[in-house]
Amino acid sequence: MTFINSEKVDVRRFAGYPAYGVGQAGFQGWRFFQAYGLLEFRLNNMAPEEETVVRQYLTDLQTLESAIVATGLNLDTAQAAVWTHNPKEQDDREKLFLSWRKKFCGFLGVPPGPEIEGGGSSIRMVI
Repeated sequence: MTFINSEKVDVRRFAGYPAYGVGQAGFQGWRFFQAYGLLEFRLNNMAPEEETVVRQYLTDLQTLESAIVATGLNLDTAQAAVWTHNPKEQDDREKLFLSWRKKFCGFLGVPPGPEIEGGGSSIRMVI
């Protein structure tokens, strides 16, 4: 079984890598960044058991990301009856999400992409 394009998009996005585009044309992509090339190789050559783990990560990461977006529903409430809003909820959720994204990169065997805080220094341009 191989990943469908939407799954590959989510893997790249959650790993912190930029959009791939429609193919090998253009400046960005695996031809210019070693880590990106490694990610693409791994996506196209995983064992079925590894794909299962990646799909579970994708499900979990989508859930964590949705929870961050949902914090916007509580921004107008500081306290309601006995319920008190956690003022650091979004920050806490973002930290948890980032932690899982880094674990995901660790499983994939690639450095966190440039979009993940602290990941940009590990990407090198190859000419």
